[in-house]
Amino acid sequence: MAAITSLVDTTTNTNQGKPGDTVQINGTALSTTTRVNFGATSVTPTGVTATQVTFVVPSTAPCSGQVSVSVSSNTGATSNSRPFFVIAAPTTTALSVTCLPAATGGAATLFGTNFLTGTQVGVGAVGSVAVTPTQTNQVTFTAPPNPGQVADVSTEPVTITTAGGTSASGTTLVDYYLTPAITTVAPATGTAGDDVTITGTSFIGVDTVTFTDSAAATATAVFTPISDTQLVATVPGGLAAGAGTITVTTCGGTSNAVAFTIT
Repeated sequence: MAAITSLVDTTTNTNQGKPGDTVQINGTALSTTTRVNFGATSVTPTGVTATQVTFVVPSTAPCSGQVSVSVSSNTGATSNSRPFFVIAAPTTTALSVTCLPAATGGAATLFGTNFLTGTQVGVGAVGSVAVTPTQTNQVTFTAPPNPGQVADVSTEPVTITTAGGTSASGTTLVDYYLTPAITTVAPATGTAGDDVTITGTSFIGVDTVTFTDSAAATATAVFTPISDTQLVATVPGGLAAGAGTITVTTCGGTSNAVAFTIT
């Protein structure tokens, strides 16, 4: 009589998987198998040898849970059964960050459901990273950098792949920002309360404009965005006179420091 020793999902290399996966049934005396019993569903094998039977997990499989698998022969004899676990597809609901520097990427926590069998988190066309979730509803990972980015901001979908499949793309997003760069400041000298026009690139979502004085003390300036390449900042008070610098910070990082003299 046919005897089953193990079940191996060829996608996960375990006895866990999802509808559409191919499963190998290993055992003995399997050559007369005519059908696979997947719970209450009868499935036609896709391959039969004396020691192995293959079949595809049917679309009628439950969303999740344990299913008994056995085989039956042309004589009606049925083998012992082995458990197969149908894994629910993962879903994503939120990300702990909304943006990351394109130059470096960064740490983030992805939230959702059915993460425990997760193997990787994908970040759009940027790339993917291996993960080993310890909780069913969240996983922390380090998003890769996006060195080839040309646009100031690139929006990428974040997905997770588990034994239950890959989550839907487009439900959770992250923006990659280029590092801002200052090209000119005008005027290049000023006193507290003066307005300074700062021109450069990637001035999207500016968080802070920082003035540093000759004693390395810093102060954050009030500023007004004009465009993606220009803003007007007011020289803050309390800084020492002399040679200093100005920097601009966005989610993409902090710009180059450009000389500014406080009078």
